[in-house]
Order: sequence, then structure tokens, then C-alpha cells
Amino acid sequence: VENWSQGTMSKAAVKISADLLSNPLCEQDQAFLDSMTALDTAMRRMDAFNQEKVNQIQKTVVDPLKKYSSVFPSLNMAVKRREQTLQDYKRLQAKVEKYEEKEKTGPVMVKLHQAKEELRPVKDDFEAKNKQLLDEMPKFYQSRIDYFQPSFEALIRAQVVYFTEMYKIFSELTDQIDQAGLTDEQRERETEAKLTELRALSIVADD
Repeated sequence: VENWSQGTMSKAAVKISADLLSNPLCEQDQAFLDSMTALDTAMRRMDAFNQEKVNQIQKTVVDPLKKYSSVFPSLNMAVKRREQTLQDYKRLQAKVEKYEEKEKTGPVMVKLHQAKEELRPVKDDFEAKNKQLLDEMPKFYQSRIDYFQPSFEALIRAQVVYFTEMYKIFSELTDQIDQAGLTDEQRERETEAKLTELRALSIVADD
């Protein structure tokens, strides 16, 4: 969401600076033209760096997360198969126990033998599935840190590079458009005068 909002904001900033650069005031005031040219260049640089950051985050964070999450369906399926086998195991175990509690007549002993034979492969299957999950689940859980750490590091580096460049861009822009010797009050009056001229040209809405 943050990357999307920053991308939208940088695109809007580029459009605004381009509109200002095409303003008729630029033809009348060289200083204003120079300032708007500097602003337009800065906004385009900002947009380019933002797009590069988005691309880097997509490759180093978003795509790996998608790949990691693709493991869960197969893992969930393995858990469901183990659960189904457990239910079969319990059902057949209960059947064996029922015959073991009965009087040991010939027919009962035959059924008990058949129940045990039916139980054996199901028990072996459950124990194999259970052992596999007991072995793999902790490994999968522990691996998440090793898997995600490079992505987190890449995310931090991308953010650091982006905001470092933003600082440079806006510092340079400030140096380019700032007029030495003006007080804050003078700059405020000059800004208001330019805004008044822009409103007169119907470039922006006057609230």
C-alpha cells in the first residue's frame, strides 16, 4: 500500500511540475522558468527512483513471499492426509479392542485376526505420515528466518537508498530555487504573489 501511494504521489507530482513548466508565466519570468525547470527535473528524478524502489521490492520481497506462501497448500494437504489416516487408524483400533474384549470363541478370534490384519497397514501408514510431519514441520518453521532475512535486508536497503536520494534531490532543488538574501517573510510574499498570478490564469482553483 505504501509503495502504491508513493507511486501515485510521485506521478501526480510529475504532472503538476509539467503543468507548471508549461505555464505562460515561465515565458515572462526567467527566474520562475528556472525554478519550474529545476522542480520538473527533481520530480522526474523522484519518480524514477520511486519506480526503481518498487521494482526492487517486487523482486526481493513480494515475489519471494508469494513463492513461500505457495508451500502452504501442499503442507496443509499433508496435514489433512495425516488427519484422515489417523481417523482410519482410530476406527480400526477401536474395532480390534472391541473383539479383544469379547469372549474368545472361534468366530471372534477369526474376526479379531482379520481386524488386526486390516489395522496393520493403516497403522504403518499413519506412523509414516506422522513421522514425516514431525520431521519436516520444525525444519519448515525454523527455515522461515533464513528465508525471510535476505528479503528484509533488501527491503531496508531499498528504503535507505530511496530516502537518501530523496534527501539529495530536494536539497539540490532547494539550493536551485532558493534566492539568497530573502527573509522568510519576503519568500512568503513572493510565493503568494506567484500564486495570485496563477489563480488569475485559472491554472489552479481558488478556494
